[in-house]
Amino acid sequence: MIAQLPALIVVIPLIGAPLCMLVRYRDWSWTVATLCTWASFVCAWIILQQATSGNTISYQMGGWAPPLGIEYRIDLTNAFVLLVVTGIGSIIMPYARESIRSEFGTRRIYFFYTAYLLCFCGLLGVTITGDAFNLFVFLEINSLATYVLIAMGKNRRALTAAYQYLILGTIGATFIVIGIGLLYAETGTLNMYDLSNRIAEVGASRTIGAAFAFLVVGISLKLALFPLHLWLPNSYTYAPSMISAFLAATATKVAVYVLLRFLFTVFNYELTFDALPLDYILACLALIAMFAASTVAIFQQNLKRMLAYSSIAQIGYIVLGISFASSAGVTAGMVHLFNHAMIKGGMFLALGCIMYRVGTVNINKLDGIGKRMPLTTAALILGGFGLIGVPLTAGFISKWYLVTAALERGWWPLGFLILLSSLLAVIYVWRLVEAAYMKPVPENAKVVEEAPGSLLFPTWFLIGASIYFGIETNLTVGVAMDAAKQLLGGLG
Repeated sequence: MIAQLPALIVVIPLIGAPLCMLVRYRDWSWTVATLCTWASFVCAWIILQQATSGNTISYQMGGWAPPLGIEYRIDLTNAFVLLVVTGIGSIIMPYARESIRSEFGTRRIYFFYTAYLLCFCGLLGVTITGDAFNLFVFLEINSLATYVLIAMGKNRRALTAAYQYLILGTIGATFIVIGIGLLYAETGTLNMYDLSNRIAEVGASRTIGAAFAFLVVGISLKLALFPLHLWLPNSYTYAPSMISAFLAATATKVAVYVLLRFLFTVFNYELTFDALPLDYILACLALIAMFAASTVAIFQQNLKRMLAYSSIAQIGYIVLGISFASSAGVTAGMVHLFNHAMIKGGMFLALGCIMYRVGTVNINKLDGIGKRMPLTTAALILGGFGLIGVPLTAGFISKWYLVTAALERGWWPLGFLILLSSLLAVIYVWRLVEAAYMKPVPENAKVVEEAPGSLLFPTWFLIGASIYFGIETNLTVGVAMDAAKQLLGGLG
């Protein structure tokens, strides 16, 4: 059974999706989705334990040996990301039951859980596969389900947001499949490990260069790297609260993994950072994202939109770590991938709690919310501290390793800019503190209770985890450091 886990982690939610359509009675579809996500999480945890031994797990689909057959290939990097995706996907399921009832209703709710499991399955498939075209297929499964989930938001603008994401997502997917097609035309293989060997033999031909350009642009669009981020703010703002949290914590993180896989495994260091000034390009785009998106976040009235722009800035931090092209830099990027998933997932869940009770997340209508919903507001503010990088939060660990990587590379001005950009996060988090605790509750404000336990527990679990991993870093930093060394092949 243990040997079949790489297949089961994808197959379980894939089978669960049609089951949700068939099992329509009351909460049965939610039960099916919950069991599937938690079963996948158990699989991911066992796989990570196997990967930490240093061995690469190769699973041959249908008994066909790679490179002819499809291979699921797992090392520390994708085992780490699998844990993030399954962990977040499982933790928010108790939250989903009441939250989705409130925002979507109970009519045809099985459609929602079917789409959710397909989205979940697509993310896991993208992460675990060792076949480039199979990666594209899973990416499309995930994307199509995501468009549906975003469109299920209460606000009519959710349809516009889903349509905008569909157009831009299709462009990104087209770039990716063209890049994969060019690689196949030049090398005659789609297996990523085999591709890396054959590309090393072929060298930097024009076809390989064109494939690299198409793939980086397509992945950057899925990643929402500045300036290819235009789909993200509306998608996170108008999607159902649970989906905003899930996408913010997982979707862009899986895209980061894909970028890492192509940069350091398929094309390898010599063809990316030695032959091209990719480190300077990525660093410049990351810095612009960090400052521009954080500045825009300061002026947002809708808190979900504020966190959406904050996510674009945080993606900049991750990409900045990757741009250092060093073990320390990639470690910093992967640590922040994990930490930001917890922080931003918890913050979006907290906003969902406020939406559940108050009916709005407009900051102008939340005066004194800290007095009315103290537990929810405390979770939101603690998450904000993590975005700033306050000591004893996971965000502090991320920025510490980023600054260390910048100094190690000799780019000391970037260390200063990382600290400076954190001050922008202080401004928009302070707006939350001011509205929640320093403004009186309006006289005509309706009386609201604290959010239900089924919503509060997942929220506080993620926020609490972000505090825990700000103190205990053996899992996150240890695994990320070993994964970075594997990716770079021992390069510093």
